[in-house]
Amino acid sequence: MTGLRYVYAVCRPFGAPLQSQLKGVAGDPPRLLTHHGLIAVVSHVPERDFAEEPLRRRLEDLDWLTETARAHQSVIDALTVVTTPLPLRMATVFRDDSGVRVMLEAREDDFRRTLDRLTGRVEWGVKVYVEAEPEEGDAPVSKPASGRDYLRQRRMRVRTNEDLWRQTEEFADHLHAALSAYADDSRLHAPQNPALSGVAGRNVLNAAYLVARKDSEEFVELVDRSKDESMVSIPGIRVELTGPWAAYSFAGEET
Repeated sequence: MTGLRYVYAVCRPFGAPLQSQLKGVAGDPPRLLTHHGLIAVVSHVPERDFAEEPLRRRLEDLDWLTETARAHQSVIDALTVVTTPLPLRMATVFRDDSGVRVMLEAREDDFRRTLDRLTGRVEWGVKVYVEAEPEEGDAPVSKPASGRDYLRQRRMRVRTNEDLWRQTEEFADHLHAALSAYADDSRLHAPQNPALSGVAGRNVLNAAYLVARKDSEEFVELVDRSKDESMVSIPGIRVELTGPWAAYSFAGEET
């Protein structure tokens, strides 16, 4: 098949085969391109979509972007089962195999250094949300008898929200410290905007943790225990665990 080369990830040689029915972006199965002991996982993609100008237009097409991201992630997920991949940015494209090898050559030292850091490790994501009490404009708990009564109820709701958020932030800080001490590395991401994410509640913690595969079961148990404790002590709190993922948050150089 002719076309451009789409690169998913860089990794070291591995013995286990990928899933036999695995399809990559544009439906083409991924293959392994070896150079100096590193492997680039690539597939062919058509120029009509992935050459510079059409790609710029395609990236504005939400349906196409979603489909491409899903296919990209399916390859990364399959690699994560059998090895430690270093994921590249979605839509990393080169003219041919030679272009991919030039990229591997230019970044070889960085790739090796990062793979040394990530080998045998996966990323887990932890988010903490809190559901706020009714805001102004929502139905009050009881109908106020007067304007003064309404203001009193409003002040009580504000104080309740402030106390709830303070408790949740304290819990999130404690949880992050405990998980960071257990993990090999951690990253704090900006809180998610509910208007963009579509997820209910205020996002208080949005963090990623780099954890050895062999320790992942204990890490999950630690999160589960914290989740159970928080639900008993803080009303409206929600702890979400995702993973294991390829170590996207840790793929760059150490800072």
